[in-house]
Amino acid sequence: MTTVIDALVRPEIQAIPAYRVAAADGMIKLDAMENPYGWPDELKAEWLETLRGLDLNRYPDPNGEALHTALRETMGIGPEFELLLGNGSDELIQMLAMTVGGPGRRLLSLDPGFVMYRQIAQCAGMEYVGVPLRADFAIDLPAVLAAIERERPALIFLAYPNNPTGNRFDSEDMVRIIEAAPGLVVVDEAYAPFTDTSFLGLLGDWPNLLVMRTVSKMGLAGLRLGYLVGPRDWLAQIDKTRLPYNINVLTQVSAVFALRHKALFDAQTRAIREERARLFAALAALDGLHPYPSEANFILVRTPRGRAGGLFSALCERGVLVKNLDGSDPALADCLRITVGTPEENAVLVDALRAALCASG
Repeated sequence: MTTVIDALVRPEIQAIPAYRVAAADGMIKLDAMENPYGWPDELKAEWLETLRGLDLNRYPDPNGEALHTALRETMGIGPEFELLLGNGSDELIQMLAMTVGGPGRRLLSLDPGFVMYRQIAQCAGMEYVGVPLRADFAIDLPAVLAAIERERPALIFLAYPNNPTGNRFDSEDMVRIIEAAPGLVVVDEAYAPFTDTSFLGLLGDWPNLLVMRTVSKMGLAGLRLGYLVGPRDWLAQIDKTRLPYNINVLTQVSAVFALRHKALFDAQTRAIREERARLFAALAALDGLHPYPSEANFILVRTPRGRAGGLFSALCERGVLVKNLDGSDPALADCLRITVGTPEENAVLVDALRAALCASG
């Protein structure tokens, strides 16, 4: 069996690990950048009523027209641009790589960044080019421009704000990259609800610019819905790589319902922003921790040298799950990534960190 696998599975697939998600049963879950707030019971009841009449024996609307309309209205997307739906942003990244990929084609992004850019590039047979960020996690513009000139990437992803660092890159640096790129540039705005700057209003200024977003971070992670916005000619080509009926009927109807109640999610986003500031101050006050400023719904924290693994385990023992990034990238040595939870969850986290630091200090 092993010989057959070795013979048939592409070497680049054999070389990469599968994406794993940590078990979180019974834990305070602060590892996946989720909105910690649920829906009021009366809203849940109204939502369940909208599902009652669905015919699950029928395929969903292949184009999700009602969802397109709801997204355009709530996100301010003009009719001059096309909209493409994906089963989360991950599927859109895959569709983009399939559209422009091929032997010798390159996908460029910034490291440390979203791990799926690299993984999907490798799965799609593209070469991944990662340009390291500066020590402060800002764009090293000369290095990026040199890499673009040298590698001529077909596809560039720029996360805005960036995951896992949480910072928002300088917009002038982003523009320089867009203008220098020979291929597509996708600005990934997964964390748009937690910052006040966007490239969505700049669509059309450059023919190679697309903007990608998701409804996950605003509070709908369970629906797995991402959307890509850009010129019609580009999206018409990318749409050819989309599998039929990729957005199921439950997601379509639930997302349309939720977008009608966007005010609720906006209020939750404001609460998360306020709590982010309080959590940052509390983490900064703990001896030995260095939190980095964030415009996302998480905070990257550098722990004392060699302590990230021990602190991660200590938090798990106290029922708190965060993301241990130590070892994932040289720039993230000794780092934990902490999702902003509710005030009560964050208080438990801070107390657990304080106790763990004191116990091992």
